[in-house]
Amino acid sequence: MRSTCLLAAGMLVIGCGSLHAQDLSQVCHATSSYDLTVQQDRLVFDRTEPAPTRVVITSGTLQTDGQTVRLNAENQDRLSLFQRNLLVLMPRVKRVINHGVDVAVQAVQEESNGLNLDADTRAELQRRLQTHAADLHQRVAASQSTHDWHGDAADQYGNQIISDIGPLLASAMGQQAISAAMSGDLQQAAALRDQAANLTSGFQPRLQQRLQVLRPEIQVLCPDIQRLAELQQGIRASNGRPLNLVQIGQ
Repeated sequence: MRSTCLLAAGMLVIGCGSLHAQDLSQVCHATSSYDLTVQQDRLVFDRTEPAPTRVVITSGTLQTDGQTVRLNAENQDRLSLFQRNLLVLMPRVKRVINHGVDVAVQAVQEESNGLNLDADTRAELQRRLQTHAADLHQRVAASQSTHDWHGDAADQYGNQIISDIGPLLASAMGQQAISAAMSGDLQQAAALRDQAANLTSGFQPRLQQRLQVLRPEIQVLCPDIQRLAELQQGIRASNGRPLNLVQIGQ
């Protein structure tokens, strides 16, 4: 029964991770080799390599790897517009992410309906799911950096959910299996094992299908991301390399 419990406990995390199947790179073909952090009145882009590894944009001024880049008036205006447009875009992206979280929560709830949980367990699961969803919404709202969503952070959050919800479902499903075995209902015990296997193998594709609802919302963002890529064109770092803060593929 452990696979069922781990799956159900991890559904919210899987749901968040599955947003990558409906993300900007997949829908808008937009990528970046940089992380982005918003700090007061400036944007900070950073990466490990290649140079420039740190790009700072502040109201039409540009620094790359600590060196101020001289810009003509046109490029200053373009960088100011780039910064303004990106700041306007951020809350719109967050709304899509929050919708994805809600879709994932609903998927968990509907999947749990097929587990034949008792009323108390269903109510407690609902409460815990809503608590984790609210926490994730708060994290999204407070986040000002893509560093907040790297793999380690996601893994830690997933472990928190598993440690909270896993024992609850383990107890409920384990009791069902024990009851079936004690009553001699081997067919029911086998059905529970099949149910666990189906959840483990089938939830991810079903969630991916649900998340298709996000695609039109992301498509609306694509022209604005394309505009960001256009605004940076022709602007170079202190080492002469193009900025390429946002890249649009085919």
